[in-house]
Amino acid sequence: MSHDHSHEPGPVADASVRIAKPTDAPAVGVVQSAVWTQAYAGRVPDDVVALFEAPAFAKAWRQSLENPPEGVHRLLVARAGEQVVGFAAIGPSQDADAGPARGEVTAIGVHPGARRLGHGSRLLNACVDTLRGAGADDVAIWVLADDEDTRAFLADSGLGPDGAYRDRVVSPDGSTLREVRLVASLATDDPE
Repeated sequence: MSHDHSHEPGPVADASVRIAKPTDAPAVGVVQSAVWTQAYAGRVPDDVVALFEAPAFAKAWRQSLENPPEGVHRLLVARAGEQVVGFAAIGPSQDADAGPARGEVTAIGVHPGARRLGHGSRLLNACVDTLRGAGADDVAIWVLADDEDTRAFLADSGLGPDGAYRDRVVSPDGSTLREVRLVASLATDDPE
């Protein structure tokens, strides 16, 4: 017997975070589509939300995983057993006022059906550990100004607003959404 896969429901699968592989791209696309559709519905025109399709996101992630940009760019995935339920992308900050040692969480999301199980915290911790290991002194993340849930999660994790904001163009008609920047020091003497 080479297979011993039981069809009985067992305990909740192990939760873990690891560096993404190109074969994870389709699953990350599914999660990103669900997360972005929920986050932007009602905030941007419906025809823009309709573009948040899993295959398009998957294609972009596969390309970036197969041909990573210069610098410390990583895509991390949160898993429940073998299933990808969340993702986070990190890289060097592109902000004009950022020092050379600022890392950025450029995207983070957990599938709406897998929230409040610790996946977001595990992802954020893995981002921080990876950036710190790459020599980053601090970390930044941009969030929608009116996304209270995400802001509260990040505040609970030790990130706070530094006063910076930007208006990101989110649709072909030029409409924008306000984003605010949250930052945290990665110095190892933090009381974390």
